[in-house]
Parts: sequence; structure tokens; C-alpha cells
Amino acid sequence: MSTPVPDSLIPYDEIVQEALRAVVGRVLGSIADAGGLPGEHHFYITFKTQAAGVDIPQRLIERFPDEMTIVIQHRFWDLKVDDRGFSVGLSFNQVPSTLVIPFAAITGFHDPAVNFELRFQAGDEQDDEPHEPADNDEPVAKPVEDGSNVVAVDFKRKK
Repeated sequence: MSTPVPDSLIPYDEIVQEALRAVVGRVLGSIADAGGLPGEHHFYITFKTQAAGVDIPQRLIERFPDEMTIVIQHRFWDLKVDDRGFSVGLSFNQVPSTLVIPFAAITGFHDPAVNFELRFQAGDEQDDEPHEPADNDEPVAKPVEDGSNVVAVDFKRKK
């Protein structure tokens, strides 16, 4: 029988989400600094179109009222990255557009060239619906056996 884990007073989930979004920022920043993508790398970035700080043309909001995926590959321009998000120029049906996307609005980042993918909860997304615990859940992180409070976490890349 296992001891119930108390609710944390430290928002670990939010901290991890923020750190992983910083990965997206760092990658995009390096692409902006280099002036283009190296090799076969390209990115699918999914984001909430109605999230705070998102600035995209109204025609795109009407077409994608909840979520949208953009591709950063061959035809993009003016990629600018700061601590809160990025802006990029893309064409949709041959109409040039500038999109401003905060990192908090991103729900997915995928680089198919190396099969690297990150998934996020949107900044305003909450899982408030009650649900029953799964019968087959085991603890994801296990304490290190030396008696310390260190938790071993393995991040594995999809193959």
C-alpha cells in the first residue's frame, strides 16, 4: 500500500512547462540569429489562436477559431524572438501575414527531421473536470535509492 502524495505548494508543472517552452524559444532564437534553418530541420508549431497576446489576421481566426498549426520551413521571413514569444512572416493562400505568438499559447512543437516533439498545456488551459484515477497508473518518478530527496526523471526522445 502506498502513502498518498500531498499536493505540492510549489507549482512544478507550471515551472516545467515554462522551461520546456524556453527550449522552443532558444531553438527559434538560434534560427533567427542564423538567418535560416540548418539541413532538413523544419518546425510544426501548434498554438491557441484565442490565447492572450496572440496577434494574427482575423481571417485566420475565423478559419481556425481554437487552434492552428504553422510550418516554419522554406518560406518565412522576419522571424523575431524575445523572452515572451515570437513573430514571423508567413503566406496563407499567397497572402503575406505577420503572426505574433506568445510561448504561453503554444501547445505543440515538432521537428520531423529528427522526430523531436514537445506538447504543452495552453497557458489558460485548466483540467478542472473531475476524473477517476486510472487503475494501472504507477508513479512516473521514483526516488533515488540513496535516501535523498532527489527524483530521477528520464526524458526520452520518440523513436
